[in-house]
Amino acid sequence: MSEFHAAGSAPLKHSTDLNVKLRPWDSFITLYQREMARFIKVIFQTVFTPMINSVLYLLIFGVSLGKAITLDHPVSYLAFLIPGLIMMGVLNNAFQNSSSSIVSGKFSGDLEDLKVVPLTPQMIIWAMSIGGLTRGVMVGFITYAVGEVFSYMVDGHLLGIAHPLWLAFFLIVGGLTFAKLGIAIAFYARTFDQLSAVSSFILTPLIYLGGVFFSLNGLHPFWQALSRFNPVLYLINGVRFGILGISDVDIPSAAIISLIFLVIFHILGYLSLKKGDYQRW
Repeated sequence: MSEFHAAGSAPLKHSTDLNVKLRPWDSFITLYQREMARFIKVIFQTVFTPMINSVLYLLIFGVSLGKAITLDHPVSYLAFLIPGLIMMGVLNNAFQNSSSSIVSGKFSGDLEDLKVVPLTPQMIIWAMSIGGLTRGVMVGFITYAVGEVFSYMVDGHLLGIAHPLWLAFFLIVGGLTFAKLGIAIAFYARTFDQLSAVSSFILTPLIYLGGVFFSLNGLHPFWQALSRFNPVLYLINGVRFGILGISDVDIPSAAIISLIFLVIFHILGYLSLKKGDYQRW
């Protein structure tokens, strides 16, 4: 909650001189830079807090409980856990960045600046989405670095990257998807509590039940079938395949499903931008 108040949106600058015309790409870059400046202002909360959370997850689950957990895959539970934590950090932070930017903009009255800048709705969505993706990837990289330290200390070796192109694909698609979802929800959210409720009661369960801490193969067939309706499952397994070369799902199919959800959430974000509320409640 404090992030919403501490990282208020800085208003977009636009000239009052009628002879000066801003090019759309100049405004696009300015909006992206504003998104970057927001989370950099509260860097300890937006970046270092997820790092501490990753350390605790790895220490408690990967180190303390990992030795008692067996997997069908030929890797340690610690190694299995790290890719899931990376994607969890990317998704959470991409969503929080775009959604908190819009809601705090409503609260401060700066969100209405988007109506006068020379940007199309598509450019607004992409600028804010890329801003959320940037924050998410930064957190994911920090989580990977922390995981490398634990992997070396516990397993005696560093994690490699088995398929870098697949890793980059799923990180980018996952970050953009949840950033666009944050845009879609935030334009309709009328209070900070509504936004927090969506994050706590919908997004968090989807992420935790998406295979961060468990393998799909260890579930009852009924729960396996039910889990396949969770889009996060394919994103997490995509990152796990990119780093470790193992997955509970078919990777080409996971890529197609992930792209479908990216398109769906982009459409939802576009509709919310056109019909949502720009003003303070």
